[in-house]
Amino acid sequence: MRHRRDIDKLGMTKSHRESVLANVTKGLILNSKVDTTLKRAKAGQRYTERVISLARRGDQHARRIVFARLQDKAVVDKLFSEIGPRYKDRPGGYTRVVKLGPRRGDGAEQARLMLV
Repeated sequence: MRHRRDIDKLGMTKSHRESVLANVTKGLILNSKVDTTLKRAKAGQRYTERVISLARRGDQHARRIVFARLQDKAVVDKLFSEIGPRYKDRPGGYTRVVKLGPRRGDGAEQARLMLV
């Protein structure tokens, strides 16, 4: 039974899924928006919200947790110096998903994940 299991597996193994979500999050932090499929955008939104919540704390332990997930020092520095303080007074909802319509090649539903 799947009671209270809320992770979307995206048809991937755990290591592949973690890599894809980390890459979506890194792209979002560096560029403030990412275009991807709707399922990946929604999964990436949850992942990014948790990372930004850790960055709002701003302590060393939170920085180490985020670095363990993202594995990119430049992204972690930007997250803790710019994005974390920007959302200091906001209790959640740091990102937004906007549907873009179907992709031309295969008809997959596209979406844009962006920082609010």
